[in-house]
Amino acid sequence: MRSTAPNLNAPDKPSLSEAFAYWLKLGFISFGGPAGQIAMLHEDLVVRKRWISEARFLHALNYCMLLPGPEAQQLATYIGWLMHRTPGGLMAGGLFVLPSLFVLTGLSWIYMAWGNVPAVAGILYGIKPAVTAIVISAAYRIGSRSLRNNWLWGIASVAFLAIFVLQLPFPLIVLAAGLAGYLGGRWAPEQFAAGGTHGKSAGPINAKPSTTSPQVPAAAIIDDDTPTPEHARFGWGRSVRVVFVFLSVWLAAISAMAALFGWNGVLTQMAWFFTKAALLTFGGAYAVLPYVNQGAVEQFHWLSAPQMMDGLALGETTPGPLIMVVSFVGFVGGWSKAIFGPDALLLGGSVAGAVVTFFTFLPSFFFIFLGGPFIESTHGQLKFTAPLTGITAAVVGVIVNLAVFFAYHVLWPSGFGATFEWGAAAIGVAAALALLRYKLSVISVVLACAAAGFAFKGF
Repeated sequence: MRSTAPNLNAPDKPSLSEAFAYWLKLGFISFGGPAGQIAMLHEDLVVRKRWISEARFLHALNYCMLLPGPEAQQLATYIGWLMHRTPGGLMAGGLFVLPSLFVLTGLSWIYMAWGNVPAVAGILYGIKPAVTAIVISAAYRIGSRSLRNNWLWGIASVAFLAIFVLQLPFPLIVLAAGLAGYLGGRWAPEQFAAGGTHGKSAGPINAKPSTTSPQVPAAAIIDDDTPTPEHARFGWGRSVRVVFVFLSVWLAAISAMAALFGWNGVLTQMAWFFTKAALLTFGGAYAVLPYVNQGAVEQFHWLSAPQMMDGLALGETTPGPLIMVVSFVGFVGGWSKAIFGPDALLLGGSVAGAVVTFFTFLPSFFFIFLGGPFIESTHGQLKFTAPLTGITAAVVGVIVNLAVFFAYHVLWPSGFGATFEWGAAAIGVAAALALLRYKLSVISVVLACAAAGFAFKGF
């Protein structure tokens, strides 16, 4: 057993300003969707910087996979909070989103102003099948890490059938998977141990093994046996304060929307709808998009179905969580509804996009600050980690369902009875090979597919 004394091999804890520099950089380079972003966080914080051990990282990840909202952004918020209290969590989570908001606002403006130009339409034609390939790649990457045995493969398969064939709501699938994980943890605990291998992070790349003593795994700042920091310990008084603060912020914000624009105003309805989307949908962007599509396209008519697909394609070209596509939805809704008049379309779209982003991500911070202390008190306890392992497996099945959904709309945009898009199919197959076989970066694949779409349809 390892000693609980501080390990002198651990690196020095970064200052808040050093952490700010890292989170800001991450906000601009976090391409690749949740799978790529989580892999990037793991490579940086577990392997290279050794801010947190693999076991603690995976424990936090499993909790974030349980929550509604973007798991990679929530994981960054969790680690920032664990390292530097509430300011660190706000900083890490906020900087994960803000660069994407600014970039996507600019792209949304270009799309609305010039989206019907043949060259732009051709670029979007090429990006859409790339999006489908990216979703397939994400399902493969997450599944290869989390589906370690037949039990978890079974949960993923049942989850796919439940949402694809039976069209069951995702919250019900999450509850069933959590129950399966809990029971599995009791009946076959070795099959539901979170994360598989809980080895230490690798040491520095050029580190030389000792020739005089057994090689000791490199320690992390927040190691397996590092005591929970004071600010991360569970307490009912702290939990009540967190609930009060976040409810006050949300109520003040939506009340301001209602006072300025009325309850039926576009911005107020966006605030209310995306609050519900953030609270009632699970599995990150891949699971929430059908819900957003149903409400934004079919119920409120803020944008059309083709625009929704285009927005997802644009979202894949920007850093940050894929759920940032909601800012595109807000921008297009604010622009098309001319909420500030026909002479202020850019302002209307920008404000609507910012409002949607705020109400979408506010619950993510709430869940981390409220639930983090409880989760920190449970690391290493199988009765808590096994349900999360089951839920992680179910998410893989839901992502596969989304890949099928996207493939249908890309290959048969007018329905099965209409023309099959052979050009889009060829681009999608090439993108899948590039991602899965040749391990090319997401952004390079998206750019190549955009060029192919431009060559095929842009003239």
